[in-house]
Amino acid sequence: MLDFVRPRHHLLLATMRLDGRPQISPVSGGVDQAGHIVISSYPARAKTRNLERDPRASVLVLSDDWDGAWIQVDGDAEVLHMPEAADGLVEYFRSISGEHSNWAEYREAMAIQNKSLIRITPTRWSPISTGGFPPEVTARLDAR
Repeated sequence: MLDFVRPRHHLLLATMRLDGRPQISPVSGGVDQAGHIVISSYPARAKTRNLERDPRASVLVLSDDWDGAWIQVDGDAEVLHMPEAADGLVEYFRSISGEHSNWAEYREAMAIQNKSLIRITPTRWSPISTGGFPPEVTARLDAR
């Protein structure tokens, strides 16, 4: 699962609103060295507030192609705020973009922006899905 997720950075994050309905947010994400899915956010965003109240999260990891493979990952989230989030935000950046030209400058920017880090520990996931026709439809099409 993590090998599939690591190179893909387009995610849909689902959290739970107070009324029990899902809050779904398009986000960029990565995988840290410990195998958590990591997402950068801000303290006042709905996704952040929702996860602080209820840590259950689901992430749909998409391929760059709309018709490409995807996977749903469910897990428990932890939210870190500055300054505790600083090291995790460095790892988040590395997991998506590699090395930064000036880590001190990056850390300063994260502090000025008062960024938060969402760290999701996967607890279950779906098979990797590729879309397309269901097997019984494919069989009928192949039989023609």
